[in-house]
Amino acid sequence: MANSPIHAPSAPASSRIPAAYRPVSANLAIAPPVSVVIPAMNEAENLPHVFGSLPDWIHEVVLVDGNSTDDTVRVARELWPGVKVVRQVGKGKGDALISGFAACTGDIIVMVDADGSADGDEIVSYVSALAGGADFAKGSRFANGGGTDDMTPIRRLGNAVLCGIVNHKFGARYTDLCYGYNAFWKHCLDKIVLDCTGFEIETLINIRIVKAGLRVQEVPSYEYNRIHGVSHLSAVRDGIRVLKVILKEKAVPRALRRTQAVFLNARRGAVS
Repeated sequence: MANSPIHAPSAPASSRIPAAYRPVSANLAIAPPVSVVIPAMNEAENLPHVFGSLPDWIHEVVLVDGNSTDDTVRVARELWPGVKVVRQVGKGKGDALISGFAACTGDIIVMVDADGSADGDEIVSYVSALAGGADFAKGSRFANGGGTDDMTPIRRLGNAVLCGIVNHKFGARYTDLCYGYNAFWKHCLDKIVLDCTGFEIETLINIRIVKAGLRVQEVPSYEYNRIHGVSHLSAVRDGIRVLKVILKEKAVPRALRRTQAVFLNARRGAVS
C-alpha cells in the first residue's frame, strides 16, 4: 500500500531507500509528503523556535498570516525559504486553518500553533500513527506520556468536562479535546465539513472525525508555555463557545453536512 510505513535497514539506509521515500528516523521512511500548517498573527519572536523544531523531511510549511503588524512573514521566509504564505482574508483560528488546509499539497496535514508551545520533534509520532493505519492522529496532553505546562486548573477542569460530554454524546474515547496539535490524511477533508471560524474549530474537527467513522489514534504530546507574547484564551468565554458547538453539532443533520462539504476545498486567501 502506498500509505504503509517502510522500515528501512539500519545501514546503509541511504543506499537502499528509494529516492521517492523521505527518511523520518533510522528505522522509518515514508512516501506521503507532509504539509505543516501554522496559523500566525504577530508571532515573529516565536517563529525561530517553531521553525527550528520542524523536521527537515517535511514536504512544505504553510504559514497562514492573520494580517500581522510585525515581521511574521519576513521572519518565516528567512527561516524557511520555501515557506508558502497564505494571507488570511477572514478572522479567527478556524478561518486560518481552513485557509491553510486549502493551500496544502501534501497527503498528510499537521496542525501546529505558532506560539512555541508545540515540539516539532513529535511530528514523527503523528506521522507514524497515520502511516500505521489511523486516519486522524489526535494529540493529547493527558494520554500516557503527554503533559502540559500551560493549563490553569480551571481550564484543565473545563477541558475534562467538555471532553466527557463529547465522549458521551458521540461515542468518542478522547482524553483531550481542546488541543490544536493534530494530524490527518488530507482525504479526511472530503468526509468532514469545517464551517467554524474561531478557536472552537479544534472541537468541531474532533467531533466530525468521529461522526464520519474515521479511525482515530491519540498521540501523547507535551505542551509548553508560550515563549513570547500573551495568550488571548479565556477559560469561561471559550468554554461556552466550545459547549455551543457541541450542542449544535448534535443536532446538525448528516445530509446537510454532506451538502456543505463542497465548500471546504475552495481556494481561500492569496498564496505567495
